[in-house]
Amino acid sequence: MSADPMSWLVSLEGVPSAFAATRDGIDALLRDRGLRRTSPEQTAASLLRGAHASAVLEGSSSTFEEVAEGAGDAIAVDAVRVSTELLSLVPVLGRSPLQALARIHALASASSLPEERRGRPRDASSADRLRSLAEVLLAETEAPALMVAALVHADLATAAPFPSHNGIVARAAERLVLVARGVDPASLTVPEAGHLAHRAAYESNLRGYASGDDSGIHSWLLYAPEAFASGADASPLRS
Repeated sequence: MSADPMSWLVSLEGVPSAFAATRDGIDALLRDRGLRRTSPEQTAASLLRGAHASAVLEGSSSTFEEVAEGAGDAIAVDAVRVSTELLSLVPVLGRSPLQALARIHALASASSLPEERRGRPRDASSADRLRSLAEVLLAETEAPALMVAALVHADLATAAPFPSHNGIVARAAERLVLVARGVDPASLTVPEAGHLAHRAAYESNLRGYASGDDSGIHSWLLYAPEAFASGADASPLRS
């Protein structure tokens, strides 16, 4: 691995400008609203919206109203369980990414897997993939934080290193990176809702990323800023 494992991605055509424009939009939203002060209730609302969107992408048929009332299906309940503890993992991500990812999976799978399988990779190959991802997260990089979050998401979603709930884990990890790297410290944007708003492109670009081809990775990195921008539009701050 080079000193900066993401250095080759930063210069891909159209990618830096797309991420920069999206970051400017997110910064403007949070700065303008920050002057009026935000509340823990708005953070909670963002996390709940994100849990619902992530659950739908994972196959849930629950409505947002059902999820808000605690009456969603099993997938929705799993996603909400993750959201309630997610922000407590911000300092863990910085010092031990593997521990943070394992905890996310343990939360997501608490009602469906035996304890000995929660938070554990599927096999030796999956464990290696998780260790590689952790090394990337701990490495110094010039890549923008939005790009790091998008890559963590895609890698987890496509490698599927855990025995279940990999999509929920991937989307939660993406949000966690956005918080930990200062893009959205109060977690007020809803990136999961951004992906749901572009579901066809989301799923198509993940398939392209899974191919391992440079073109698939490039396409994912061109798609992600659009999803993040839509996630900002879904923020409770827009209400």
